[in-house]
Amino acid sequence: MLFSSIVFLFTFLPAVVILYYLLPVRFRNVILLLASLVFYAWGEPVYLFLMLLSILFNYFSGLDIARNLQDKRAAKRSLVFNLIINLAVLGFFKYEGFVLDTLNGILPVHISYHALPLPIGISFYTFQILSYIIDVYRGNVKVQTNLPNFALYVTMFPQLIAGPIVQYADVDEQLASREVSRTKFGEGSMYFIRGLAKKVLLANTSGMIFTEVSGLAKGNIAVMTAWLGAFAYMFQIYFDFSGYCDMATGLGYLFNIRIPMNFNSPYKATSVVDFWKRWHLTLTRFLRTYVYFPLGGSRKGEKRAYLNILVVFLVSGLWHGANWTFIFWGFLHGIGNALTRMFRKQWGHLHTVIQWGITFLFVNLTWI
Repeated sequence: MLFSSIVFLFTFLPAVVILYYLLPVRFRNVILLLASLVFYAWGEPVYLFLMLLSILFNYFSGLDIARNLQDKRAAKRSLVFNLIINLAVLGFFKYEGFVLDTLNGILPVHISYHALPLPIGISFYTFQILSYIIDVYRGNVKVQTNLPNFALYVTMFPQLIAGPIVQYADVDEQLASREVSRTKFGEGSMYFIRGLAKKVLLANTSGMIFTEVSGLAKGNIAVMTAWLGAFAYMFQIYFDFSGYCDMATGLGYLFNIRIPMNFNSPYKATSVVDFWKRWHLTLTRFLRTYVYFPLGGSRKGEKRAYLNILVVFLVSGLWHGANWTFIFWGFLHGIGNALTRMFRKQWGHLHTVIQWGITFLFVNLTWI
């Protein structure tokens, strides 16, 4: 069910909002949880069972880790087991076809397989679950003992299909208690309408232009037409993703839950490093907290820091899509990020407009 669909706008959302505010406060989390499960089951009903199993497994896994925090070895074993299971599930559904297609291109034999549809939002809710489990292990958050509240954290429909990636610490207290606010409701409506406009008016229009250009015979595309198609694709990606995240933030506010912002004018960035401080902020935070720092960050010297940056962006590329083009895109951004840091003094001597122009073109060409 898309946020921009007629069913969502004129049936699902009004029904959920009315029930949420009419029923007693103690039922509000239950209403949101049931609405989220219906929302999830709308696209692929069979995967609702996968979602429920994931909720139960990670709920009890979190309890087990918290219970064993005094015994670090036992807690670490539980953590490693949890990471293996979650990443194996994600890997099977998202990367099985990619791995087998790659092997089929290398090996002299053909490995046949049945391509399964990708469960909705599995990349986002898997990363959310991993952040919760790791934070429980680190002692950064208290384990959630209320199963419905944990299930709501995993399935919350505003950010289930396209993010942002919400860390448990962001919403822990809000899941337990939150106040009704007309100001928040108004802000939420504003964010949702703005996001809907980005998606329907700007992203879809840019997408139509790109489709027209990309559908032309390659030998008949003029240079200016090719650049028009490239820029249309660039803005389609931004307005589509940013629009959905604005709608998610707005929906969160409607239900008195503050969901973190995910974009900060990324196409104004004046370097690749700056771009990733503005684009998909919650993914950047996740990769920095749970991949870059555990690898050593910049604590082990510059060369190791550049290697860690490259690893982080390769993971980012693979997370975005099961295709070698996504991995290569992540590799290019890793190289761009490392080079910007390596030559930061020389880069700083360039005029801001030149910095912006080079960054803008780099981002555009790597999208393509």
